[in-house]
Amino acid sequence: MADGHPGKHEERPAGAPIASDPARHVALVQGIFYVATGVWPLVSLRTFEAVTGPKTDKWLVKTVGALIGVVGAALLAEARRPTVSPAGKLVGAGSALALAAVDVVYTSRGRISKVYLLDAAVELGIAGAWLLSTARRPGGLPS
Repeated sequence: MADGHPGKHEERPAGAPIASDPARHVALVQGIFYVATGVWPLVSLRTFEAVTGPKTDKWLVKTVGALIGVVGAALLAEARRPTVSPAGKLVGAGSALALAAVDVVYTSRGRISKVYLLDAAVELGIAGAWLLSTARRPGGLPS
């Protein structure tokens, strides 16, 4: 907000460290994870299915992968800003919770492999990290 406009973000210079806002760390980690896991079925559907189980609708797997990759790219862009926007936090936490819910519901119904429970645990960890990063203030936890 160097120009004084509320809600406007600056990007940090290349190579500058991610500082102060703990949400930037969460956005960075989730962004990397989502880009990697989102692109995976696009690059090698064979290895993706070897780990996660066979899929009947290959186009749907690729569509979801592309969308997860785009969310990851947006989170990486948020990580480059001095502070993560409220919309960035909503996308980060909301997507993690949505994916965890899908993982748990459809694993319990036997529609997807139990390996998705590992993803659910990761997603819940990410959602928890968003919660902690939002509760934190520079200098420690709020009083």
